[in-house]
Amino acid sequence: MNTITTFEDHLDKYHGKQGTESRAKFDADSLAFRLGVMLQEARKEAKLTQDELAIRTGTKKSYISRIENGKSDVQLSTFCKLIEFGLGKSLNISIG
Repeated sequence: MNTITTFEDHLDKYHGKQGTESRAKFDADSLAFRLGVMLQEARKEAKLTQDELAIRTGTKKSYISRIENGKSDVQLSTFCKLIEFGLGKSLNISIG
């Protein structure tokens, strides 16, 4: 019988409770993936290539690619630079 009833239950079962090393790694990887998807969607909406975004922000295409694929941690200041200077958009952050 399946006792998992919520997504939180799933995370607890497969990645450990919040505060464990396994869960912290999952949460960090998940955040990197979500930020990468958001960047890629915004870049494509702006009709820019990774190379064009890299040139606008003084980074490298390979770095943009790693971010978009969730393979690189990105500092908030860098993410803000990519969105605001590279894409000409504003970045809004909320804590819920």
